[in-house]
Amino acid sequence: MRRRKFIALSVGAAISWPLAPRAQQPKMPVVGFLNGGSPDGYAKYVAGFLHGLMETGYVEGKNVTVDYRWARGQYDLLEAMAADLARQKVAVIAANTPAAPVTKAATSEIPIVFVSTGDAVIGGLVMGFNRPGGNMTGVGLLGPPLETKRLGLLHEFVPGIVPIRVLVNPANPAADLQLQQLRDAAEVIKRHIDIAPASTALEIERAFEIAVQRKSAALLVVQDPFYNSQRVQLVALATRHKLPVMYPVREFVEIGGLVSYGHNLVDGYRAMGVYAGRILKGEKPADLPVVQPTKFEFVINLKTAKELDLPVSAALLARADDVIE
Repeated sequence: MRRRKFIALSVGAAISWPLAPRAQQPKMPVVGFLNGGSPDGYAKYVAGFLHGLMETGYVEGKNVTVDYRWARGQYDLLEAMAADLARQKVAVIAANTPAAPVTKAATSEIPIVFVSTGDAVIGGLVMGFNRPGGNMTGVGLLGPPLETKRLGLLHEFVPGIVPIRVLVNPANPAADLQLQQLRDAAEVIKRHIDIAPASTALEIERAFEIAVQRKSAALLVVQDPFYNSQRVQLVALATRHKLPVMYPVREFVEIGGLVSYGHNLVDGYRAMGVYAGRILKGEKPADLPVVQPTKFEFVINLKTAKELDLPVSAALLARADDVIE
């Protein structure tokens, strides 16, 4: 009788006790992706970033989450976005040129990986390229110095003394340095430049209209995330007004733009993804040297040149890395 009671009590206790908890899945780390551009304009670059993460073993949705924040050209929104990512204590923040300074101001603890077209040391993002120090590292693209090269190439495309109009975004932290480089370069080649500040789609359209009214010889689009996001608009305006335009990256030329000179941004974002993955694995930003790509792409759209009735010299064609016909 006692044995039966004991068995009954044991079974009852077993039923009433809570089941042992199942092994919990580890929480996926979150990477904050903060960008001044738009998702449509940056789809190729996001793909490059995700490819870099994948190279280090991280696949979005499988073992890492990416929280995308897009300012869509409204750079004044970036400060609040960066502060929100900091409050959420994401594992890493990936930021582009206009987003990097405000992200640095938002947190000194969360690791930050950037793609920046300004000088990362002069801009105060890192202490040095080899030993960044602090919580930031990334990909340092030669932004402003490349504007000098672009102006020189555009001068070869459209020789003469008629002024060249320059489209620059005053909201970009690198704008002052971009303009200084361009003014210095213009003095060297004895070519006047006409500055057209534009930070909205409407201002971009107006800049083209004024370029036509003033009979500008050509237009140079400086490197800027908002302009990268407005590729379709910029190329369409150039086509409509039959204006020769120099662009900062090849993606403009691939959709009908005349010519570009600059870094391969897809590779830049891939390198940022690799660094984000390495940090997720435990490496510290302070120990990861700032990557400085040395490869530049000079791309010419020969079909567009013919539509503009613009002759392209054999010398320029020989120097091009890619010619689209």
